[in-house]
Amino acid sequence: MTQFINAKQTLVTDAIDGLLATSGGALTRLDGYPHIKVVCRADWDKSQVALISGGGSGHEPAHAGFVGKGMLTAAVCGEVFASPSVDAVLAGILAVTGPAGCLLIVKNYTGDRLNYGLAAERARAFGLDVSMVVVDDDIALPDLPQARGVAGTLFVHKIAGAMAEDGADLASITDAANTAISHMASIGTSLDTCTVPGSAKEDRIAPGMAELGLGIHGEAGVQQVAFTDAAHAMDLVLEKLARHMGEGAHVAILNNLGGTTPLEMSILAQALATSDKAKGIKHVIGPAPMMTSLDMHGFSVSILPVDDTTLPYLTRAVDLPAWPGVTDITQVSVRPLPDGLSPIQPVPSDKPETRALIEKCCDLLLAAEGDLNTLDAKSGDGDTGSTLATASRALKGSLDRLPLADPTQLFRAVGNELSQTMGGSSGVILAIFFGATGDACANGKPTTKALLTGLKRITEVGGATKGDRTMIDALEPALHALPDGLDAAAKAARAGADATAQMGRANAGRASYVPSENLIGHNDPGAEAVARLFEGLAKHT
Repeated sequence: MTQFINAKQTLVTDAIDGLLATSGGALTRLDGYPHIKVVCRADWDKSQVALISGGGSGHEPAHAGFVGKGMLTAAVCGEVFASPSVDAVLAGILAVTGPAGCLLIVKNYTGDRLNYGLAAERARAFGLDVSMVVVDDDIALPDLPQARGVAGTLFVHKIAGAMAEDGADLASITDAANTAISHMASIGTSLDTCTVPGSAKEDRIAPGMAELGLGIHGEAGVQQVAFTDAAHAMDLVLEKLARHMGEGAHVAILNNLGGTTPLEMSILAQALATSDKAKGIKHVIGPAPMMTSLDMHGFSVSILPVDDTTLPYLTRAVDLPAWPGVTDITQVSVRPLPDGLSPIQPVPSDKPETRALIEKCCDLLLAAEGDLNTLDAKSGDGDTGSTLATASRALKGSLDRLPLADPTQLFRAVGNELSQTMGGSSGVILAIFFGATGDACANGKPTTKALLTGLKRITEVGGATKGDRTMIDALEPALHALPDGLDAAAKAARAGADATAQMGRANAGRASYVPSENLIGHNDPGAEAVARLFEGLAKHT
């Protein structure tokens, strides 16, 4: 897999220097490259308890992204998924530890425990007061004697950081950290494994499956489960966490494991906020990438019970871009539409033939969804089928409130419905088309001529004409042929749609930005949709 790196040997140091160069001077590093990679607060004066965490790289923004006032004093970075050396950890301790002492926050992996533990012993030999806590929040493998440390580590960073900023002593901070560790729990799930730079990607998760409880280094999960949707994936995670969720309010970290899009994370946030299994979760940190696993397409949830002591530590603001802060989970707030945007609702009426015709049109577009998306991927963003399917579902759902027995009002009502539910330029164009058709019907024009009036209006507003490689190439000949019957209209639409495959340039729409080699040989998806619609109607009429 191609990645934006310079060389595997320098990717960690390059990344650290990129972080420092864009920190505005807030961060500095020790001069020990390439073996010693320690990021420190530039403003540190050793007057308070120092907090050091770290481990293998590949979990960004953890840990260097959380170095700053109110959180970590320093982060010791290893190579990708590899513990830093004893000398690197010791260098970090010696660089930032003063009379108040130092707390090492270590995730529960053998390499980290050994290297941090030996570095702590050596630092104590120098006369420094060093304490160490080990985070073991992962509940994926309940029978494992040494549970892994994952995203719950961030709870410790924040609580300990706030206490250190308040001037608390090392013993108090250590006790609070251990208390938090004993009460937290985390688990994650993913649709894919991560890609380690320079190594072949492990392809162990089959399409349509998700892995539950996998580790942040790509270790296999406790089980593979069928993936259905975001809500089900969140419920599986919350089910595992439920036995660790006691009474009272909890805060959750909703963590992006690296390769999940912000859109998906917001959907997962909605699933978390509305799940019956999350009633005890009153506050959330995220959704955001905090403890990632390179490009893993997954998420994790960590929970911690909070009270009047711990919650203020977590909610205290810090000037760190990587820390999303704590927010309360609330009901979705909805305001009424402004005056003028709420459409006048027509008086519903029924006409079985009209209802059947609209349902048939919607079913034809729903059946073509996949094919149209595939076709659109050649020249656009691959969503023509989905856009039309969304509109079709909405239109079918609105039939009971439409004036099916009044053609004039029906065209206008369909235009209103599409303007609200279809989205994109297609929704606007079709809303204009049906609205203008309804206006023409109101002025006494028969349906076939009214539809041509609607066509004229969208060519004026949208700017596309026949030959521009759009839906117009099929719609215009179909409507001109419609007075001769549906068979004639279907043949005209098909000829117009097929002609677009020979058009090497589009003069409107997203396809106008696409090179001609991507267009030749492929029908325009909008024109193809029109052709399939008329063909389907002709076949069943």
